[in-house]
Amino acid sequence: MDSKLRLGSAAGRGTLAAAVLASGMAFLDSTVVNVALPALGRELGASLAELQWVVNGYTLTLAAFVLLGGALGDKFGRRRVFLIGVIWFTLASVACGAAQEPTTLIIARIVQGIGAALLTPGSLALIQASFASEERGKAIGAWSGLSGVTTALGPFIGGFLIDQASWRWIFFINVPFALAVLLLTWRYVPESSDASASGRFDFGGAVLGALTLAFLTYALIAPSWPFGVLAVVLGLAFVLIERSLRERAMMPLHLFSSSVFSVLNVYTVIVYGAFGGLFFLLVIFLQNVLGYSALQAGLATLPITIFLLVFSSRSGAVASKIGPRLQLVAGPLLCALGALLLRWAGPNYWTSIFPGVVIFSVGLTLLVAPLTTTVLAALADRYAGVASGINNAAARAGSLLAVAALPLLVGLSGAEYEQAGPLTSAYRSATIWCAAFLALGGLIALFLSRPPARTSPTPPA
Repeated sequence: MDSKLRLGSAAGRGTLAAAVLASGMAFLDSTVVNVALPALGRELGASLAELQWVVNGYTLTLAAFVLLGGALGDKFGRRRVFLIGVIWFTLASVACGAAQEPTTLIIARIVQGIGAALLTPGSLALIQASFASEERGKAIGAWSGLSGVTTALGPFIGGFLIDQASWRWIFFINVPFALAVLLLTWRYVPESSDASASGRFDFGGAVLGALTLAFLTYALIAPSWPFGVLAVVLGLAFVLIERSLRERAMMPLHLFSSSVFSVLNVYTVIVYGAFGGLFFLLVIFLQNVLGYSALQAGLATLPITIFLLVFSSRSGAVASKIGPRLQLVAGPLLCALGALLLRWAGPNYWTSIFPGVVIFSVGLTLLVAPLTTTVLAALADRYAGVASGINNAAARAGSLLAVAALPLLVGLSGAEYEQAGPLTSAYRSATIWCAAFLALGGLIALFLSRPPARTSPTPPA
């Protein structure tokens, strides 16, 4: 049902506020946690592998279940599933903040990721479904802008809480935000659903996808070849199930017969993997080697958020005029240059860190909007939701695998992340690896064919 909300009405403003606050909670816990790793590692006596799981537990379940979360909302009511996701996420956040040892925190983060997978697709879907068609574009634009503001505030809020109180408060702070979201949603947000949704859900695919990522991550962090073999077997089972379900699959495999869509998702895994791996180690290096506070470490990468917030729409406009290939090539190459400059990060932020961060910011801003646009243009309009969801999952999976694999590649393990010598050597090697993968992404985009105009492969009979 189209409830015809308008931005000027109390219900319209309430719905927009609920969506922005909810997405802001999920963003805060997926990014500021990196800044908290040194502090929680010291307090809980966590090893590097356990810190990797603190990050990856959340990313894993969010990546594995986000498509299923969107489908559940379409069938059973976007408002209802969104509310369940907010409550689930909040209870898991309290469990994270109360954790007294690493294993409990990791389990709570895994559960928290499932809650995020329920609320994340709902935050935008509520706006799409609730506002009148002539108001929808403005509402989505307002959601994007306000979400950007919450993104920019993340390093301030998270770093301040860690320095002035405890790392636990980056999780406890979700409670008042969640209460506000629940109140706003209960009072203002109308229910909506998709009458054409079949009601048959690919739970098997979601579970197999999650287990594949989990065992592969464990094999990289441990490392353990039996778990690697098991991940391959489960991955093959996932492919077979998705193929048999065809259009009902969480990830319809016939979409990948579009070479552009396939290549862009490989590109996404590589490029976003390099981003995730680099910044996982950078914030630890800034605090444990250079002596930054949590707030300073969070603010060190603030230019990235500012560039994305201010220039993303302009980057998309340029790509629509000249085509996306140039930006998809130049973006990761500039990011690679920024990563190489960050290799020599030192005590003076403005001379040894800021230039690399700015160049990295320019590169990232060049590629983000064209990547999203080109992924959606590779398929027909009716696949826009699943295409966006698959690409989002690819980005998170890339980050997940990079955070798992990078310490192994650079020889960092145990409690060495607390020791300046081993951490410095590992961090500098990591910047080389990340720069190489970013350059590979640029090379892949160089050979990218032009996507057809809003067409898609024919699904199998």
